[in-house]
This record gives sequence, structure tokens and C-alpha cells, in this order.
Amino acid sequence: MVAVEVAWARVLGSSVSLGSWVPTLDPSEVEAAGNPVLPLVSALRSKVSETVHTGLTSQDVLDTAFMLLARDVLARVSADLERVAAALARLAGEHRDSVMAGRTLTQFAVPITFGLKAARWLAGVLDSLDELEAVSRNLPVQCGGAAGTLSRAASVVDPVAAASSFAGYLGLVWPGMPWHTYRAPVTRLGDELVRVCSVLGVLAADVLTLGRPEIGEVGEGAVAGRGGSSTMPHKRNPVLSVLVNSAALQAPQLGAQLHLCAARAVDERPDGAWHAEWPALRSLLELAVVAASQAAELVEGLEVHEDVMARRAEAAAGELLAEAGGGEDVTAYLGAAGSFVDEVLKRWEVRRGD
Repeated sequence: MVAVEVAWARVLGSSVSLGSWVPTLDPSEVEAAGNPVLPLVSALRSKVSETVHTGLTSQDVLDTAFMLLARDVLARVSADLERVAAALARLAGEHRDSVMAGRTLTQFAVPITFGLKAARWLAGVLDSLDELEAVSRNLPVQCGGAAGTLSRAASVVDPVAAASSFAGYLGLVWPGMPWHTYRAPVTRLGDELVRVCSVLGVLAADVLTLGRPEIGEVGEGAVAGRGGSSTMPHKRNPVLSVLVNSAALQAPQLGAQLHLCAARAVDERPDGAWHAEWPALRSLLELAVVAASQAAELVEGLEVHEDVMARRAEAAAGELLAEAGGGEDVTAYLGAAGSFVDEVLKRWEVRRGD
């Protein structure tokens, strides 16, 4: 929020320089104002003599600050998803022909390969990376003044040019008009954060299932001090998978909350719907950035027990080859699995510039 106020001050012709200063706001004043911007502006005006905030409204500052936070989060999420993608591409290539039992509705289906499973995970991550880039390029500045007309700003500057300059100072996009009650920028951002959590959730849930002791086809890498139990000394719980899965289970309801708020964005500033966005969006940003980091560590250290996979597939050949009319060689009934793996790996190679 301080960065937003400084950028607008420059638009107004003020040369405000605050260094690393961050005010301490009184919670009672924040509550009395209904948001933290009025106390912030009071603190700014007590510190500097230059013009600040004139022409903006609280929503301009908060919405723009959220876009700056989102930009940082999306950059961190993208960096960790690149790590996830690199690790999955390695697993898909190494296990392109590692046969395992395919399962549908929890039961044996037909043979697949672990490389195909890793490639499916990778395809979802690559889709998310593409979509994150699109969202990041279009994060908008909010600049409308009291009721979306920039009337106060117009008394001191060219309002449209000022809004465009404001966006330029912050590295955001000026969308052409304020979006005080058009919340697509928030719901679009929220939807992509939910999608990231969902993509990683599928991966985590598969690891949790395949890592059960009675299956034992994969496992989280061992890290000293991680996964212990307060009462059972034998436990090595798959903590990373559990936490990523937890994020995936929480995110959709937060995304839905943002859409509910968007549908109630009435008048020129809504009476509570905007305020209800804040905790939901903040939680989504936190969930996505943490889950992506945890998923990167999970996949980079994933243990793949291809011998266990092969033995189980061979033992279940009767069921896995039932569609084919029977047989014993599960490796002979993999269809286009290898080609599908290759196609996803080509996409990864293009992304890397190889």
C-alpha cells in the first residue's frame, strides 16, 4: 500500500521518498475506518509535506496493493512450478516404459506406465504455467477515485493519462477504466490459483494412494525430522503430500467466495462484498505459494519403486489384460502410452528452448 501511495504521489508531481519506512497502524483506527487506508494516509501526511493520495479512494489503494502482492506470488509459484515440471519431465523420461497397473474407480483397469502418469501430471503443470503467465501479464491497476469517475484527480491532472502513468510506475496494466464493481480481475486471479492447487492436488493424492504400505509403488523422499509421529515411532508420514492435498481441498471454496463477492459488487462500491474478498484472496495467495513450494520438494525427492510396480502388474495380468481377451505379457498392451509421454516431453522441451 505504501508503494501504491508513492507511485500515485509521483503522478501528482510529488517526489516522495520513504525508503524502507512502513507505518505501524492502530488496529482500532483501522476498524473505525473499515479498512487500513485512512490510517495509512494519515501516517503518510504526518511524515511528508508533499501531496499524497489526492484523487484516489481506499479501494484504489487496496485493490492495487493486492495486484502487487499477486504479482509477487505468481512469480514465486511459477518458479516452483518450473521445478515441479523439470522433475516430472525427468520422471516421465526415466519411466517411459516402467509398466504398472492402471486403476479406474480404485480397481485394476489395464496396464499403463509410470512415465504416462508422470506425463499427465506434467501436462497439468504446463497448462498452469501458461495460464499464470497470461494472468501475470494482465494484472490491472485500480484507479477510479470516489465513485469511479476520477473527478477529484481531474482537478489537478489529466485523469486518464494519470491512471496510465500510475500503472506504468507500478508495472501493472491500465485496463481503460476502473473496475471497482467489475471483479473479473480478482475472480480470474482466484480461478488460476485454484487451478494450480487442483493440479498439484491430483499429484499429491496419487502419491498418497500409491505410497500406502499395502501398495508401496512410490514414496516421499526421507528427510530427517519429517513425518514423525508423537506416539508411533515407526511412522514416516508423507507430510508434503498431505499438505499439498490439504491446499487443494481448501482452495475451491475460497475461489467460490470470490465469485460470490463479485456477484454482490453493487452500487459504485459494495457494502461488504468487497471486504469479504480480502481474507479469501489472501488465503488463496498463501495456499498457492506454499503448495507450489512443497510440491517442488515432493516431486524432486519422489522415490519410484518400479520393481514393485512391475511385480504387481505381472501378478494382476489376468485382470489387467481382460479387455484384451487374456494373456500374460502386460508390456504388450500399452497402446500409445509411450507416444503420449513423448508428446508431453516435447512440449516441455519447447518451453525450455531445447
